[in-house]
Amino acid sequence: MIGLTYIHPVTWLNYQHLLYFWTIVREGSVTAASKRLRLSQPTVSEQLRALEDALSVELFQRRGKRLVLTETGAHVYRYADEIFSLGNELMGSLAVKGAGARFVVGIADVVPKLVASRILEPALALEPKIRLTCHEDRQDRLLAALSIHALDLVITDAPVPPTSGVRATSHLLGECGVTFFARRDLATRLKKKFPRSLDGAPFIMPTDNTSLRRAVERWLEREGARPEVRVEVEDSALAVAFAQAGVGVLVVQSVIASAIRDHYDLEVVGHTDDLHERFYAITVERRTKSPATQAILSARRELFG
Repeated sequence: MIGLTYIHPVTWLNYQHLLYFWTIVREGSVTAASKRLRLSQPTVSEQLRALEDALSVELFQRRGKRLVLTETGAHVYRYADEIFSLGNELMGSLAVKGAGARFVVGIADVVPKLVASRILEPALALEPKIRLTCHEDRQDRLLAALSIHALDLVITDAPVPPTSGVRATSHLLGECGVTFFARRDLATRLKKKFPRSLDGAPFIMPTDNTSLRRAVERWLEREGARPEVRVEVEDSALAVAFAQAGVGVLVVQSVIASAIRDHYDLEVVGHTDDLHERFYAITVERRTKSPATQAILSARRELFG
């Protein structure tokens, strides 16, 4: 007689309940998850309890008004994230022909927009065409989004910190020197004795949380120049606008120097290769295999020389 093994129904995972749990973790609360799922809070809470009962585990602990993942909850979330990330990839692979595959990129707010656009150009040249979505934020937040596969790629000026806890790969795209620009009247005065002429000169500086700011300050100190910092900005387009208004000297990565010279009414004061700005593409394992990512990584030598 052939033996049959009966599998009790509770061993089958309810993926709808798992989706609610996954959404709660990603959104940070039952309230936010309810809005995202367009369901009432009691419904979402009830489905979460049903998942815990089915798995016979506690997924969250309540600390004050916050829900905190238990160790088991974190373990379940990692599997849930893998499951739904694969589902998203499946839907992307079945995109309607002509609509273009979706490629979602996070751009660190310290990366100039001109640099980011140059890095992304190879992906936009692909056939069939892709649909590119860009999000700008701090590197730590972008890495968190990358870790849950909400992004395909992160462009930044620093590799993944060893303490970040994100399992990702940092691909060095290239490095370049730094070029100094100013409005014609100021540039004419400063270029003759560059870099000594920068001592006391008005400057438009990146904010002090950027690698460019720190590198430029060290270089200026070695050259014995102490400029007058007039403006500190995070937005590179705003920095260009201030430079065009004659506020001070603009500091840019040399990889985009030709674009600045050709499209804005600014002149070169001088440049140096004694300090280097680096740019990285950060990916998780499966995302590295996408055609758009491969196009960006393959073109890095052409971009940075």
